[in-house]
Amino acid sequence: MNIEYLKYFLLYFLIINIVGFLSMGFDKYKAKHNMWRTPENTLLLIPLLLGSIGSYIGMHVFRHKTLHPQFKYGIPVIFIINIVCIYYIFQYFII
Repeated sequence: MNIEYLKYFLLYFLIINIVGFLSMGFDKYKAKHNMWRTPENTLLLIPLLLGSIGSYIGMHVFRHKTLHPQFKYGIPVIFIINIVCIYYIFQYFII
């Protein structure tokens, strides 16, 4: 296993999940204060970039977008896709 690649991957994974979590919180704040909102496509792009865990946790912590079907069902589906992608990343690039 190439430890250097693993460190970079874990750092990326941590950062993108923090971004996903915070993006839900910031958008909820903006929604409450009638401010410019984060586009839904952006909120869905972050989980696609392996940030589904943070986005999902952020949805429930901030109670944001939990009733929208594309988020309620889409983010868990994206999470499954993320698991498959992580598996292949480890199989072909890190190990």
